[in-house]
Amino acid sequence: MDKKALILLIFILFIAAFFRLWQLDKIPPGLYPDEAIHGNEAISNPGKVFYPENNGREGLFINLISLSFSIFGISIWSIRIVSAIIGILTVLGLYLLTKELLNYYENSSRSIALLASFFLAVSFWHVNFSRLGFRAILLPFILVFSFYFLFRGFRRKRISDFITSGIFFGLGFYTYISFRFAILILPAILIPFWFIYKRKGVQKKFILYTLYFILVTFIVALPIGIYFFKNPRDFIGRATPISIFAADNPIKAFFVSLLSHFSMFNFYGDPNWRHNFAGSPQLFWLLGILFLIGIILSIKELISSLKNKNYSLFIIHYSLLYWFFIMLLPGILTFEGIPHSLRVVGTIPVVHIFMGLGGWKIYQFFKQNSKRKKLLLLTVIFFLIAVGFSEFDKYFFDWGKNPEVKGTFTKRFVNIGYFLNSLPEDIQKYVIVNESGVPVPWPDGIPMPAQTIMFVQETENRKQETTYLLPENLDQIKINNGKTVILPMRYDQNLFNEFSQRFPEGETKEKEGFFVYKINF
Repeated sequence: MDKKALILLIFILFIAAFFRLWQLDKIPPGLYPDEAIHGNEAISNPGKVFYPENNGREGLFINLISLSFSIFGISIWSIRIVSAIIGILTVLGLYLLTKELLNYYENSSRSIALLASFFLAVSFWHVNFSRLGFRAILLPFILVFSFYFLFRGFRRKRISDFITSGIFFGLGFYTYISFRFAILILPAILIPFWFIYKRKGVQKKFILYTLYFILVTFIVALPIGIYFFKNPRDFIGRATPISIFAADNPIKAFFVSLLSHFSMFNFYGDPNWRHNFAGSPQLFWLLGILFLIGIILSIKELISSLKNKNYSLFIIHYSLLYWFFIMLLPGILTFEGIPHSLRVVGTIPVVHIFMGLGGWKIYQFFKQNSKRKKLLLLTVIFFLIAVGFSEFDKYFFDWGKNPEVKGTFTKRFVNIGYFLNSLPEDIQKYVIVNESGVPVPWPDGIPMPAQTIMFVQETENRKQETTYLLPENLDQIKINNGKTVILPMRYDQNLFNEFSQRFPEGETKEKEGFFVYKINF
């Protein structure tokens, strides 16, 4: 890598780090229960390959959180710093992959790679998931590095690259359920390379390299494979109830989901405030245009490579297009909450490669038809700055300060946790879990939303001082003439009326977004 490219890459990584680390302790506000349960299990059950609670979750992310806790201590920030670091490394990986994959374009590959990595560095879509405690952020990271080393291996013909690629690909099975579709991408890569190696009369080397890759992948993935063999129901987990095949009309559900996910990039995006600025396209509109230009260019190059029997060019664009469509399937094959940007998180790297291709194509067009090179360069710089500021403003201000975001990340539950932590140890504390959700093993039968409060209490080792009860178990509240607080997770006047009847000596107090019933204060 020449010095100029290295400086630009370091600058892009600095931007990526700023977007992912700035105000990480404040934005997003609150802590969603799905994030909180990752933290709670990282404390109580680290080291597992799979966690069956909450519809099942692969274990790598939780174990990385456990490592983070051992380094930084237990906190919300310590959960999200894992995602942030993974997100930053993914930007680096995308540069390496794009430059390797598009090496056919020689000098242009470096420029396309820099563009793609910059667009990813400031992407609202990727920045958002890089700041959440969701395990899905591992998927783009695993894909870019596993495919980078795989393509580099076929170019350099070094076994070490195939071993490294196999390690990454094997780890992918411990990340997110959507990764399983990545297996379908492998034939699109391996079959064309087989014919290239066969034409050169070195097919034995291809077999050797492929065996190394498959063997290492198998060894790394074996523990979770054994787990699923023993627990086949966990393999399906969350996928069954949200599959289009569970819909009343699967064919209709398929086409609705298909159109929804194809249009999410440029027209109507994920409606979930946790995943997106609800309903807005996944891509900034100018970048969405570059994305479409990149896809069109890739299809054109694919057709041209077939006509000219240019197999090197064919592999590049066939792999990109195939990757894009395959990693859309986890979203397309579901009907709940569509379009769903989290389920198709595996498309993020290839979408930004298409952006890089489209951006470079537009630049080349104007460069060839303009005599004012300096003005063109200044225009490009202005465009990149405008994109960066637009994405920054969208995430940190339009989205980050939106009241809907505070609600969807259950900031109120975090406030409850901190309130409980502020109380002296001698005060009896009861949390009434009157929010619906999937029950988890601890405490028995308590729905998922309580996980947020439990985790906040864990940050100061206070969880064991609080008793969590369902509304139907109020008879388990024991006052014992001591100071007591009873705190429903959601305000319910009927509950407070019952508190008044059972404990007439108490009174209702309003706190920051919630109400508490105090007794003997």
